[in-house]
Amino acid sequence: MSIHSQDTIAAIATPSGRGGVGIIRISGPQVKDIARAITRVLPQPRFAHYCDFLDAEGEVLDQGIALYFRAPHSFTGEDVLELQGHGGPVVMDMLLDRCLKLGARLARPGEFSERAYLNDKMDLSQAEAIADLIDSETTTAARLATRSLQGSFSSKIHELVDALIRLRLYVEAAIDFPEEEIDFLSNGKVSTDLLYIIDKIKDIRAKAGTGRLLRDGIDLVIAGEPNAGKSSLLNALAGAEAAIVTAVPGTTRDVLCERIQIGGVPVHLLDTAGLRETSDRVEREGVRRARAALHKADQLLWVYDAGADPGNRGMAQADLPTGIPVTLVRNKVDKVNEAPARGERQGLPEISLCARSGEGLELLKEHLLSSMGFQGAENTEFLARRRHLDAIDRTLAALQKGSIALEQHQAGELLAEDLRQAQRALSEITGAFSANDLLGEIFSSFCIGK
Repeated sequence: MSIHSQDTIAAIATPSGRGGVGIIRISGPQVKDIARAITRVLPQPRFAHYCDFLDAEGEVLDQGIALYFRAPHSFTGEDVLELQGHGGPVVMDMLLDRCLKLGARLARPGEFSERAYLNDKMDLSQAEAIADLIDSETTTAARLATRSLQGSFSSKIHELVDALIRLRLYVEAAIDFPEEEIDFLSNGKVSTDLLYIIDKIKDIRAKAGTGRLLRDGIDLVIAGEPNAGKSSLLNALAGAEAAIVTAVPGTTRDVLCERIQIGGVPVHLLDTAGLRETSDRVEREGVRRARAALHKADQLLWVYDAGADPGNRGMAQADLPTGIPVTLVRNKVDKVNEAPARGERQGLPEISLCARSGEGLELLKEHLLSSMGFQGAENTEFLARRRHLDAIDRTLAALQKGSIALEQHQAGELLAEDLRQAQRALSEITGAFSANDLLGEIFSSFCIGK
């Protein structure tokens, strides 16, 4: 899959703003010429070279370190030059402009990583791990992104793809020798190998599901009638006075967002306006926004007042969206002299607590982790994305379809096609099979300079 681009690309690889050090990264066939023009020399590969950075008239733009990496021993697999100067935005812009006038063009977001993938320096899941490491919201996610970058996820996928290829060869050999097909398919080997692969895929799916949670987290929306204690619950979960709490119904007029962690899982917490009919134009807009937030939630917390609405009649009129998991939060149990508890009501899980004092909050957190299917970071080896889960699900579906074709019909041709589809879906994770539009979507989300 190696490519040899005629373009030389350049970008600032450090965050915008002031800093002690700023880095310009350049990759492509003109790197040597650009290095000689800016530094007067071509630095020895992989050695730090302290020098002046010069403009077109030979005047010094900055002083710093030049690092040259000769192809293919570089991040992108091409000649790469890094100019490490002072991190002022004006200095960086002047230096980048100098590189562009020497023949480089400005890199697209993620183009350095894309070239590394296209030049076989890493597979697609490893390239994605670079962005995941940069975007990590928790220390656990950062550690797992590093493992994915080092190939933990890729190696497991490659092992399963190899197992699928071996099984395909065996099954297709049976098809090529039809007089022996029944013996080949009924001797137990194919069935045993197929079940082994299915079990391994299921194990990967469980770990990938947890890895996806640690990467993306969930959108958790707090809803309920006015004055049920929604904002108090937001404050309790956030550990800060993020929302105004008063005894006046309808205090919350807009959707309030907080980013928190529960057991290492990122949670995007949204507090919404109380759902009720109102003539107040501002509050009515708040209710509209609240309902819009409900439809985007991964999970809902319906908060109600244990004293004012002991049977939770309010939710019946709420017209909540279907298909989104709901947990009932029976709040203000201190007012009815009840202890925090975990139970069920109206066929839904229910947590009884006091948001103001924090009693019962741990019960809610434990329930949320359980309802997410989170098995603990210690059982997770890598991060995963939604597209990875989709590919694994399609792989599993193809294999289970093939198992039926084998067990019920001894249909070698159907099984061979299902195995081919499974291999293709699984290979999408590492990029062995990838459409160009998918690559564009993935790498466009990267930082410029990566």
